[in-house]
Amino acid sequence: MKKIRKAVFPVAGLGTRFLPATKASPKEMLPVVDKPLIQYAVEEALEAGIDQLIFITGRSKRAIADHFDKAYELEAELEKSNKQKMLDIVRSIVPSHVSCIYTRQAEALGLGHAVLCAEPVVGDEPFAVLLADDLIDGNGQACLSQMVDEFNRYQYSVLGVQKVEGADIEKYGVVAVEPLEEHVSRITRIVEKPPLAEAPSDLGVVGRYILTPGIFTEIRNTGRGAGGEIQLTDAIQSLLSKEKVLAHRFSGRRYDCGSKEGYLEATVEYALKHPELKDSFRAYLKSLKL
Repeated sequence: MKKIRKAVFPVAGLGTRFLPATKASPKEMLPVVDKPLIQYAVEEALEAGIDQLIFITGRSKRAIADHFDKAYELEAELEKSNKQKMLDIVRSIVPSHVSCIYTRQAEALGLGHAVLCAEPVVGDEPFAVLLADDLIDGNGQACLSQMVDEFNRYQYSVLGVQKVEGADIEKYGVVAVEPLEEHVSRITRIVEKPPLAEAPSDLGVVGRYILTPGIFTEIRNTGRGAGGEIQLTDAIQSLLSKEKVLAHRFSGRRYDCGSKEGYLEATVEYALKHPELKDSFRAYLKSLKL
């Protein structure tokens, strides 16, 4: 049985919806309370048993590599100041058995192209893809861990999906499915950002994927689609003619941190769960009398 050991993080996007904050700093480094978005995604991957992290980067993304690198000067200063708790936090960002690999996406040609950039590192193995914009608070178990469990049972590609209300469906890749079990269905069709009247269902794909290496051939044979980009959705539709692909309705809540509203919602709700802040922050919110 093949296992999921590698995770791909496409982080080459420009983050234009958060300008000017993202002019010189990656959107994936935007903090939710005290961790950047990319760290939440990495922690989710680690919980799922991933030990190779593959970052598909672009220009002005050096801060991501720096974040996951060893910080000798900072660690020395914390040790000198006897700030052991903070030192432990800095040293635990990436466990010693986990490797970080960085490869450049020279042109912004879409998510499908970003995934294809990982092929030399992924090789002939199934792998995960996580979009840091989608912060998912699993209901007792991280979303990717739930999906890995399904992959281990079926050995097919698995896409994370959620029910989407009304016209918002036009922002997603949308799947038509045949139910298999309570939270798992077989995908029969997938369409990128269809008009509401043409959507094959109300299930939208979120930023969590487990893919077999067969996807690379499909991406190479996929022309530019919506937005003039090489869409991963189109490659998955092509893959359906050769392999089964599953949809997993994950347990938990997703925050769309690619939007300002979703990012603010995540910040408030994560602050309300933070062990050091939750009581004082809740009292502050009550004092506003909104």
